[in-house]
Amino acid sequence: MTVLDDAARPTPAKAALVDMGQAGDRDALARLNEAMKELKALAAAPLLRRAIDALNRENFTAGGKWALKALEQDDRNGVAWYLLAISRERAGDFTNSVKAYEAALQLLPNHSEVANDLGRLAHRMGMHQQAEKLFRHYMEHAPHEAQGYNNLATSVKDQGRVDEAVEILRAAITAMPESSMLWNTLGTVMIEGGDLANAATFIAEAVRLDPKFNKGRYNLSQVKLHLGEVEDALVDCEAALAKTATADDREMMKLARSSYQLALGRLGPGWDDYEARLSPQFADVTHFAIDRPRWAPGQDIAGKDFLVVGEQGLGDEVLFANVLPDIIRDLGPDGRLRIAVEPRLVDLFRRSFPGAEVSAHVTRVWATKPLRLVPGTDLETVDLWTPMASLMRQYRRTLADYPTDPAGYMAADTERVAHWRRLLADAGPAPKVGLLWKSAVTAGHRHRYFSPFEQWAPVLLTPGVAFVNLQYGDCEAELEQARRDLGVEIWSPPGIDLKKDLDDVTALACAMDLVIGFSNATFNLGAAAGAPSWLISAPGAWPRLGLTETYAWYPQARVFVPDAYQAWGPVFDRIAGDLAARVAAG
Repeated sequence: MTVLDDAARPTPAKAALVDMGQAGDRDALARLNEAMKELKALAAAPLLRRAIDALNRENFTAGGKWALKALEQDDRNGVAWYLLAISRERAGDFTNSVKAYEAALQLLPNHSEVANDLGRLAHRMGMHQQAEKLFRHYMEHAPHEAQGYNNLATSVKDQGRVDEAVEILRAAITAMPESSMLWNTLGTVMIEGGDLANAATFIAEAVRLDPKFNKGRYNLSQVKLHLGEVEDALVDCEAALAKTATADDREMMKLARSSYQLALGRLGPGWDDYEARLSPQFADVTHFAIDRPRWAPGQDIAGKDFLVVGEQGLGDEVLFANVLPDIIRDLGPDGRLRIAVEPRLVDLFRRSFPGAEVSAHVTRVWATKPLRLVPGTDLETVDLWTPMASLMRQYRRTLADYPTDPAGYMAADTERVAHWRRLLADAGPAPKVGLLWKSAVTAGHRHRYFSPFEQWAPVLLTPGVAFVNLQYGDCEAELEQARRDLGVEIWSPPGIDLKKDLDDVTALACAMDLVIGFSNATFNLGAAAGAPSWLISAPGAWPRLGLTETYAWYPQARVFVPDAYQAWGPVFDRIAGDLAARVAAG
């Protein structure tokens, strides 16, 4: 059994950057040069020094070649294995990097930086328990190094043990109060816990201690975004981006900058920066196994065989499908549109776009990276293809480019809509209001976009309304809470899986008199099909595109936004008042 016996896909991109160090930085390589003198590596020393020189120049291919030449002389040379591991990791070959690190760790058990680097790679691959063990090993050999505490706390935090991470960092900061790295990481832990006020304080201290600490300045921008201070967030992000050296951090920051620009209504530059998600240098890039020419803005698609591939989350695929009617128009009668979407969306997309050929995409893991494929589709005749969101760069550069038809662009099954309306009518004459209060994804920073369920009380106590549960996932606790604390029964529709039966979920949402909720997959499905919808949004949420009352993606939708971070109370009071007025007006 090896230390890392599974090549998992990398964790999703974080809302905040932690400075966990980097394998093969100049300081580490300098120390390794010194360590070589004590490791009896002299026979291969010229080759190893060439490998180190190549890594210092960030020529990872050459570094790996020189390390392999050293291993040809002595396959038990731990330094050579270590340099090979660094070369492979920095080149993005995680699988072979893991093997080389493990060989180095066996041969250099007292060279603690090997354990630290392998721990960082494990963390990057989402293997947090293994990373924790490796960081603890590193700390045993380097108890006075801030990086050990920093990396251990990060690994612990990413396993959901936020309080433990805070205690690790507080103890370390007491001993090393001048470490900007520790202050920054404490701030990121506070972000994870939703304490943005303390997060801003701690990250600002990190930047004060080291004004050149660009990851800290980027993290400040993230805090300001979620506080609704989007202009200031963009300034900090620009400052960090201008001085950031590593390619993966630059792409992360470009992607963040896109969200700031979109949140400010600067759609053209925002969608241009959004392409950073597809950069090979972006740590969490999804690769597409489609060997055909990729479409670029400005290319004429009239009469072309055009493949559009859904991407990101299920709700994102529905949201970005907003552009497909424009594509059908521009393809013209001689064009051919193919759409690949999440398997649960195939039936809905086929009904909504009957002239298109709709199939399911699948995602696999290849060399630790997500790889999206379109099986069963003959790609040979495809003229052009594109990830769906890339179409925004040409077709949604201004708010005027968004559709105005309140009926929506997705087509619910009319027979199922009628079925649900009959069933709902049996429950009495009161207007039926569907509710959505959370996402199925609760880990990480997602909780910042959703309110605690108890804050829904003013809405749930609105008289003359029959509430319907549209929430997928485990929500029995909230349904019982409404019964127990408010005496309100939220009706759960029978015979439907709210997570899997998405075609029927869309019909159910369209049978409602109103849907109220946060933006999750179900909200997007219903709103895209024209369901009357009230969206509860958070400050700084980029999909609003700078709007505060309406929602460009779904013209029939209203938007409710708190004036400050987590200030949900006034929002729900306003929704309750508007709902009561709607009921009274009939």
